[in-house]
Amino acid sequence: MDNLIGKIALVTGASRGCGKGIAKSLAEAGAMVYITGRTISEGTSDSGLPGTIYQTAREIHDSGGKCIALQCDHRDDDQVQGVFRTIHQRHQNIDILVNNAWGGYQHFTDGTEFWNETGFWDTPTARWDSMFQSGVRAHYVASCLAASAMLKKKCGLIVNISFYAAERNDQGVAYSASKAASDRMSSSMAFELREHGVTVLTIYPGLVRTESVLAGTDFLDLSNSESPEFVGRAVVALSRDKLVHQKSGRILTTAELALEYDFTDSDGSCPAPFSFQ
Repeated sequence: MDNLIGKIALVTGASRGCGKGIAKSLAEAGAMVYITGRTISEGTSDSGLPGTIYQTAREIHDSGGKCIALQCDHRDDDQVQGVFRTIHQRHQNIDILVNNAWGGYQHFTDGTEFWNETGFWDTPTARWDSMFQSGVRAHYVASCLAASAMLKKKCGLIVNISFYAAERNDQGVAYSASKAASDRMSSSMAFELREHGVTVLTIYPGLVRTESVLAGTDFLDLSNSESPEFVGRAVVALSRDKLVHQKSGRILTTAELALEYDFTDSDGSCPAPFSFQ
């Protein structure tokens, strides 16, 4: 599991959830992992959920991995540039960028749950702004900075974490539109970077047992769910694949990647691929 030794990875939004699982899996595989997030003190996140970037880093260190946590609000370009400047000063390189940070989920904890809304016309417009600013734009800015560094070596992998809401009409207008925008952005980036040896692709996780999902278990069927580390194992498998450039521009699901690369979840289970039609 250590054949990513020497690789430099950045995972955004890794205080908890998928980002934390991805960071832990990359570190387990030997990568030097940088993580970003806004939460540095327990109990202070906007969502009210547990987890901090420093907790993620401690868990990785305790498991023998390498991780550096950098506080960053991805809505602030100066802070994002500071993250990449730090990585460049220390390594002059970045091999893997995982864009996981996202916004607009506050409605799960701020008393305006989506199921209490009639439709997009009475949904707070701030949710649209948050998903596009903290999600789509955050992915774009980080990808611009990573690509600039990757072009020099003519190699690199950019993974955008998205969701099948992009393919559906029943997930809320803001959520569906922002995820679709992220997917199209990945495809266009892949087109422009293909001749430069840089791979860009999108991953759709299934139902992931994040802190937010586990808080709503009374309303969810977790029988075919996956751990955050399962998403991480998908990223690791792609990072190891010397022919990953052949997948550039594609949308891939975690369960299908598990079948292709022959890996399981952390508990040995094999979540079934889902259909997003």
